[in-house]
Amino acid sequence: MQFAAAHKTPHARTEQIILFRCSTQVFAISSASVQEVRSVDSLAGSPMEIEEPSVPKVRHMFRRGEQNLYVVNGAVHFGLRPSPASLIFLLRRARTALLIDGIDKMTTMTRLQALPSAFCHEERVWYRGLTVLDQSVIPVVSPEGFLTTDELFLLDALAGRMRVPESEAVGEMGLGL
Repeated sequence: MQFAAAHKTPHARTEQIILFRCSTQVFAISSASVQEVRSVDSLAGSPMEIEEPSVPKVRHMFRRGEQNLYVVNGAVHFGLRPSPASLIFLLRRARTALLIDGIDKMTTMTRLQALPSAFCHEERVWYRGLTVLDQSVIPVVSPEGFLTTDELFLLDALAGRMRVPESEAVGEMGLGL
């Protein structure tokens, strides 16, 4: 006697995410994408000011090992009303740190929806997709979407013309990998 194979429903793939705020908007990011969370106050004295008019979302940079790390203001990046940032995400496998207003909570995402076709410009690179939590639609950001290759090239060229003192190159933040 043979029994029919039991049909197993696949388990939903879950992912730990951090809900954070820029201005009044809530966003999500994979917790695996965030290497470290710091207070903006802990950055005092370490980052160097950088000004590139074509990349107004970046006002600071610092050295991390052999690479420059650029600090992106989340509110400016997303085109939101500027607000005082209190935290910074140091992103894993990216040359970006993200200034945010605050963290709402950590939670689990079970479903990531593809972006609707209404997202048709640079925001297609900014977001991995959308998720629904507590009856709210939350955009899930892509850590690689904060700076384009062209923006990084421009910022690297500008940073190359700046002289980074040795004490700042090592950094006071203890960011060794």
